[in-house]
Amino acid sequence: MMVFAFLRARWVSLLGAFVAVALGVSLVAAMGLGLSSTLSAPEREPVRFAGSPVVVMGQDQLTVPVERGPDIGYVSKPLAHPHPVDIELLRELRRLGPVRTDGSKRDAVGVDAAASDVREVVGKRARVLTGGERRLADPGTARDAEALVAVNSFLGTAGGVSAFVSVFVTASTFAFVVALRRRELGLLRMAGATPGQVRRTLLGEALAVGVVASGVGCALGSWGAPVLAEQLVGAEIAPEWFELGEAVWPYHLAFWVGVLVAFSGAWIASRRAGRVGPVDALRDASVDSGVMPWSRRIVGAALLAAGLGMLGWTLWSDPAALMKRKTYTTQPMILITALAALTPLLVRPVVRAVPLPGAVGLLVRENSAASVRRTAAVAAPVLVTVALAGSLLGSAETAGAARAAEARERTGADFVVTGDDLAPVGRVDGAVVAASSSTAVYVREEGTALVRSDARAVEDPAAFASVSRLPVVDGDVRDLDDRSIVVNEEWERRRVGEWVDVWLGDGRAARLRIVAVLERGTGDNGAYVTSANAGAGAGVDRVDVGLRAGSGVGRGEVGAVLRDRVGGGGDGGGGGGGVVRSGEQWLADTHPVTKAQTRLGLLALLGIALVYTAISLAGTLLMATSVRGPELRALRMAGATGRQVRMVVAGETLLAVAVGTVLGVAVTLVNLGGLSAGLARLSAPAGVVVPWGAVGVCAVGCAVVGVGVVQVCGLGRREG
Repeated sequence: MMVFAFLRARWVSLLGAFVAVALGVSLVAAMGLGLSSTLSAPEREPVRFAGSPVVVMGQDQLTVPVERGPDIGYVSKPLAHPHPVDIELLRELRRLGPVRTDGSKRDAVGVDAAASDVREVVGKRARVLTGGERRLADPGTARDAEALVAVNSFLGTAGGVSAFVSVFVTASTFAFVVALRRRELGLLRMAGATPGQVRRTLLGEALAVGVVASGVGCALGSWGAPVLAEQLVGAEIAPEWFELGEAVWPYHLAFWVGVLVAFSGAWIASRRAGRVGPVDALRDASVDSGVMPWSRRIVGAALLAAGLGMLGWTLWSDPAALMKRKTYTTQPMILITALAALTPLLVRPVVRAVPLPGAVGLLVRENSAASVRRTAAVAAPVLVTVALAGSLLGSAETAGAARAAEARERTGADFVVTGDDLAPVGRVDGAVVAASSSTAVYVREEGTALVRSDARAVEDPAAFASVSRLPVVDGDVRDLDDRSIVVNEEWERRRVGEWVDVWLGDGRAARLRIVAVLERGTGDNGAYVTSANAGAGAGVDRVDVGLRAGSGVGRGEVGAVLRDRVGGGGDGGGGGGGVVRSGEQWLADTHPVTKAQTRLGLLALLGIALVYTAISLAGTLLMATSVRGPELRALRMAGATGRQVRMVVAGETLLAVAVGTVLGVAVTLVNLGGLSAGLARLSAPAGVVVPWGAVGVCAVGCAVVGVGVVQVCGLGRREG
């Protein structure tokens, strides 16, 4: 009963935690429903050969034996150039029954015959598909599978960020609640309550908040999940047919996650509440003391060492991992938690380093330094938002900028012609023409893994070398021939002159000699082979054209010739299956700094964090202002006007937001500095792109919320 009495009396102080848990549960429920739908997507009917009971599909998988401990296993990878159904097999299939083809395409055919008879005829020459598997022959199947993986990744990341911020906000709220209720808890101790009873009281409040908020959150999640699905389809992240299933487990997961978040967020605060003694009921000092017990210092220092240690270890052992979204999404969370734990220790030095003019400024600075817990409670959620904004967007833009710069460095063509299966451009007066096609090579590394490396197959290595600036560290690309290959430093075998066993894009085995080695870079420096090793079905999809020095032929003349032969009508446009663009325009179109979908996903994550921050700020300031009546009345009695009182409170809020922003920027710079060092280790263009615009928006948004709460509370007007 005492728990419910406290809840009725202190509901304002727990409002922020309630809203944070409810919002977190709703997001987890919506994300869980989306994840469930990606994992159990409904089987779609085949379209291309819907009228055929059996589909024969050309071999599209490369399967090789690998070591699995003492045994031998098999690993498969999709071929870059799947095999067509050969003519002889088509003749044999026609003896079994009618055969349906898709125009001139022979990648798959439909057969009206018994599946057992078809399998007997086909053997291992092709794949036999029946039932729902026939949809594998539809062109959109692979694209839909990739889209579902993207949806899965986005929802998983968003759910993780939501859970992290929710725990952070809830823990911060309960910690501040304990700080404000020290006298009240001291009275309980004076009345005979044991430390265990005090802890159980606070945990009971958290459990009640968690249960009710989780129920509300599940209801909100059931309403928001269909909206989320529509937005994912509208943003072209999910396929058009994507819809939510009727799974129940996401609601159970979200509910118990909400209860656990509330309980765990209050657990540390309850331990502190249990240490409140009866003498705290007599405290009258406004200066916070003992805000950083040794346990918190040790935990904060350990987290800081762990965050920096993980960053250093990744930088040393696998710098390429720093460019992966999973790494730069989760790694900042450790540093954020560390600085949040150490924030009370950093508040006074940072605050007193800020020069604020006038009597109001002096009062703002000293009040903020004296009320460390209040300042830290306001700064902590700002730290989360600014650090996530800077680290997530900054890492994505820094990695994207490095890839774009790397592409510019290795592209020397004045014009680039692109298209599917381009016809020969032919000789162009005053220009060097280098045609190439997309392909892949596969290599078995250490006998245990089959690794695919994207590659380009060039028709004339010497011409290609003259229109490109590949980052060669050893050898010469011009030595490339039908019995050799160009690799990068990521390969297990990477010495010039070594022979390497590979499988080509169509699955053929080949033994090629390494003639040149490229820098590892950001991962886009793939392998190079000649057109003879491209594989069957690898048509020319890119032609690089460079002006010959001293030829006297201008860019306009060469561009006009190319558009005439390809059929294009202007720069950046084309007909006849090809597009003619200048080298600069091609780079801008194909190598943006940040992909639109990636940026959209990151902005959605930041939106979640910003909403949580607004909730935490509003709740913290409401709690703080609800107990500051005597202090503010003393200011009025000392001669301060209502306007000056509001300026003091608003100034304290803005100063706390500034402290959180400074700490968030510090986390951002550490993460981006580590990423830049990793790029340097990969021999990639190393720079730092700090998203000052996003950081500024987050900081200003937090300031507006804080000052808005102060104005809504009407401080200074009512404290007469």
